[in-house]
Amino acid sequence: MTIQPLTIKQNNGVSPSKSTPNEKVPNTNVQASKKANDSVDITTVAKQIAEGLKSPKSTPVINEKRVEEVRQLLENGDYPINAEEIARKMIEAEREQYNNSR
Repeated sequence: MTIQPLTIKQNNGVSPSKSTPNEKVPNTNVQASKKANDSVDITTVAKQIAEGLKSPKSTPVINEKRVEEVRQLLENGDYPINAEEIARKMIEAEREQYNNSR
């Protein structure tokens, strides 16, 4: 079977099933472009995220003073490390991640 463009009359004896050779075929590209009215709605959360991305430029990422204080405490052996509290927070984070992945 040979497929021919719609603009050429078929002369192979096979007639189209639903249209006649003189019938116009609508231009779907033109119809689609007339119907396509794209729009974007930005949610409040997205606006807050966009605003948040702007503010770090004016806010320092690292609190140098606090980092230096902790560094000195660690070097002197005076920084309190609570292994149970660290383990509790790790387990809590794992549980939260597990619950959010379901």
